[in-house]
Amino acid sequence: MGFLYIDGHVRAYHGKRTISSNAYVPRRRLAMPASTDYWINDRSGEPLLVITGEVDAAMSKALPRLLGEVRRLVGEQRVTVVFDRGGWSPKLFGRMISEGFDVLTYRKGRCRRINERRFIRRCATIDGRPVDYVLHDQPVRFLKGKLRLRQVTRLCDSGLQTQVITSRWDLSDIEVAYRMFDRWRQENFFKYMREEFLLDALVDYQIEPEDPTRTIPNPEHRALDKKIRAARTDLGRLEREYGAAAATNDPRCRPTMRGLKAAHDRLGKQLRTARDRVSKLLEKRRCVPKCIAIRDLSEPAMVRLATERKHLTDIIKMVAYQAESDLLALLRPHYARADQEGRTLLHELFGTAGDIHVGDRELQIVMDPLSSPHRTRAAQVLCRMLDETATVFPGSRLRLRLVVRPSPCIGFAFPGSPPPRHAVTDAD
Repeated sequence: MGFLYIDGHVRAYHGKRTISSNAYVPRRRLAMPASTDYWINDRSGEPLLVITGEVDAAMSKALPRLLGEVRRLVGEQRVTVVFDRGGWSPKLFGRMISEGFDVLTYRKGRCRRINERRFIRRCATIDGRPVDYVLHDQPVRFLKGKLRLRQVTRLCDSGLQTQVITSRWDLSDIEVAYRMFDRWRQENFFKYMREEFLLDALVDYQIEPEDPTRTIPNPEHRALDKKIRAARTDLGRLEREYGAAAATNDPRCRPTMRGLKAAHDRLGKQLRTARDRVSKLLEKRRCVPKCIAIRDLSEPAMVRLATERKHLTDIIKMVAYQAESDLLALLRPHYARADQEGRTLLHELFGTAGDIHVGDRELQIVMDPLSSPHRTRAAQVLCRMLDETATVFPGSRLRLRLVVRPSPCIGFAFPGSPPPRHAVTDAD
């Protein structure tokens, strides 16, 4: 619980309903109707809780409510909240620190580039993994000097400098960088859950009426923004044409500005018309509010996707993922490539065929061997560890026993010759 990673996961909506929320979908690289689920994971990437749909799309606006949920979860313990640039807000940082939270995030916006000679190479082993960064550590101030934080900058091989802002002064600079860059563990969690647990699957077609008092970006204001951008683009084109005409003007033919204007009277009229159009659009936009309550919309009533079943299925998926992670932790000491293909082995074990034998006191499940002998041996060790828990099958008094048949011996051996190296003996 010392470090909690917070990030939003966008679920795109492809239905025909008019939902009230839009978000940028990174996988499609465009903004479209979508709902945002905010996930909170611990330092090992395990999910703790998720909040769906009721918070605003901006991370900086969602964080206060998320932190309230975290405080009810962890009690008075002081935790470090790790998030990306979407939550950047120095005012919010000061509030978080006063409420007993520490901040760890990327710095947003431009800042002064640091001379590369001031960086120092740092090496350490954190969580059993070797870490090597080129870092620079310095204090920084925000809110006109009222908020003092720490900035750790990483220099990449390409020359790129990545600034990390934190309120943790007790950690070494290399651990600050490691904890920040370890945020990609949560992104990997989203990718895995989306591919293996269908995290973005549509659970039902139920809808709920949207809160009529909720404010959303005004569609009319957004339409005016689009028109102003187009009008300014047209104005810029005309100004470039007029400037090019003035630059190429022959002073012997048109020595005065009046002559230049008379020669390009049509272009001048178009330029004045474009300027008037931009001015009128800007004046019109000043009278239109940026945000509007849903009840004041002229469009049909907006709805939102029902969340009850989505919350229930999310809980089931979180529990299933955590159970799979626990099995992986048991398997890791007995399988050399557990970090690379441990979950693949578990998936194969979950789907393997077998027999069920029901006795007076035991329920024995005998599974077929897996695709390779070394995987079979790892599965046998895992089943033995699970047997030691003496689990009773739910709804009965039968003790559950799991057995994996040994891999068959392949090949021919003469009588009295030693068994082949890949064979599984009784000692194994």
